[in-house]
Amino acid sequence: MYVLEAGDVHAPALVLLHGGGVAGWMWRPVLERLGTTARVIIPDLPGHGRAGEAYRSHEETVQAVARVLEERAPHGAMVAGFSLGAQLAILLAATRPDLVTDAVIVSAQAEPLRFPRATLGLLAATASLARQRWFARLQAKELFIPEELLADYLRDSARMSRATLLASVGENVRFTLPAGWADFKNPALVMVGERERKLMHDSARAIHGSLPGSRLISVPDCGHGIPLQRPDLFAQILADRW
Repeated sequence: MYVLEAGDVHAPALVLLHGGGVAGWMWRPVLERLGTTARVIIPDLPGHGRAGEAYRSHEETVQAVARVLEERAPHGAMVAGFSLGAQLAILLAATRPDLVTDAVIVSAQAEPLRFPRATLGLLAATASLARQRWFARLQAKELFIPEELLADYLRDSARMSRATLLASVGENVRFTLPAGWADFKNPALVMVGERERKLMHDSARAIHGSLPGSRLISVPDCGHGIPLQRPDLFAQILADRW
């Protein structure tokens, strides 16, 4: 994985895990607002952005993120993940709690789709559309990509492989909470946009309900894009958790 580090090297470590179909650049507005209050570690997940190998599985990706933390923040870090990245944050907290001092789970689907094969079949049939600029622009609007990040999204959307698209979405729509999540002892915050689909609200309640002591908040006037829609609020929430 390509890994960006920014902020104060002496500040508490914060790992930001992006969603599927984007890359580490999605955190730029949040990073600008955090300033030097944290030492921020932002990987491009496999198959995304500047990372090389295709995405294969959540399990392999979590192992790769764990290796990054073992090298760069061996005493642990706050881990905040969005969407697919939030599922990874849950898995990391469940399997390597020694590396996660605080988990911030943003818009994670935690209830598998009833007919994942149909969803993936349609995705496979339309995968080539992602390379069409007009289609990518429509997708960017759905994902709340701001104008200043549009060029990054269009570039990465055009070069994402079919293998990465199908593997990452397949893992996302089949995701269920790992047993170890209920045993995570450190602080955890679960976030969902007020305007997200019922599935996402049900998932947020399931994630929160499975972990005693966690906190659940619904962010007003937000859909599936809290860090992009409200980077000011999101940065402040993270800073308040140091």
